[in-house]
Amino acid sequence: MKTAVIGAGAWGTALALLLCKNGHDTTLWCHRPEKAAQVQDTRVNPRLPDVPLPPELTVSADPGCVRGCPLVVIASPSFPIRQVCGAIAPYLDSDTVMVSVTKGIESGTLLRMSEVVAQETGRSVAALSGPCHAEEVSREIPTGCLAASENREIAEFVQDAFMSDSFRVYTSPDAIGAELGGALKNVIALCAGVVDGMGFGDNTAAMLMTRGLTEIARLGVSLGARKETFAGLAGVGDLIVTCTSRHSRNRRAGILIGQGMSPQQAMDAVGAVVEGYYATRSAMELCRRQQVEMPIIQAAWQVLYENADPRETVRTLLLRQRKSESEDAGWL
Repeated sequence: MKTAVIGAGAWGTALALLLCKNGHDTTLWCHRPEKAAQVQDTRVNPRLPDVPLPPELTVSADPGCVRGCPLVVIASPSFPIRQVCGAIAPYLDSDTVMVSVTKGIESGTLLRMSEVVAQETGRSVAALSGPCHAEEVSREIPTGCLAASENREIAEFVQDAFMSDSFRVYTSPDAIGAELGGALKNVIALCAGVVDGMGFGDNTAAMLMTRGLTEIARLGVSLGARKETFAGLAGVGDLIVTCTSRHSRNRRAGILIGQGMSPQQAMDAVGAVVEGYYATRSAMELCRRQQVEMPIIQAAWQVLYENADPRETVRTLLLRQRKSESEDAGWL
């Protein structure tokens, strides 16, 4: 099957490698012609420098590379995704299935990434999400993820395209939960890095991750997601890997903030897009719109956008009014 992956970052490149391995005729699209030419010639993407690209993988800067593709994967960062989709839309076949693998929420509209892709392309869109670091997927380290779509045939079509002996794909009808879990865990991972950078321990991180997941699920359910999705690969699975892994840009940025850098200094030092920074703004807007209690998200907002002191912010969180862990404890 002819496929195209739109976005030549680490994640897009890893998925292009996977599709090639599965026997698909794959093109990796890069928005910068000079970078596309360099990667095409050297067979190395600087985002994954230790993984040589196979000769059958084409690298191009031509948006027309999506012509004749039954499957097109959108792997650009969240902030330019609308422009990227608009650029390729005129060349798409009428029955092309789009797969959004970008994790974020559009600022202003508060749309999930699959909704933005659908608006700009007019095509059916599935979301692929889960605990999937590009560095590991590209080296065929066993990984599991979720293909989510309200349309079962589309979810299974995506599952068949990506499934391999190292990449296991499950299906789900809950794209809302899958995408919110993928977007908002970046905020919690940034927070996990902050507490690590301040020298706190495993107890603190475990508490943060657990209560952070509770907040994500609370917001997700208010938006129509299934609560059980957040106990799966696109929820707790993605949260664990992003909060604990050395590959996580969000965690690395948080560590630097916890050590005293400003948010901007930390992002500059990481040298790549820190999606959690942008997701925090959208999460706060959704929290206010849905009138959902999300104290950790609010604390992240205060540290990232209001210059709040991280240590004092943690203290304030710990001293909140006492409450039961479960919102419906069941006591008489």
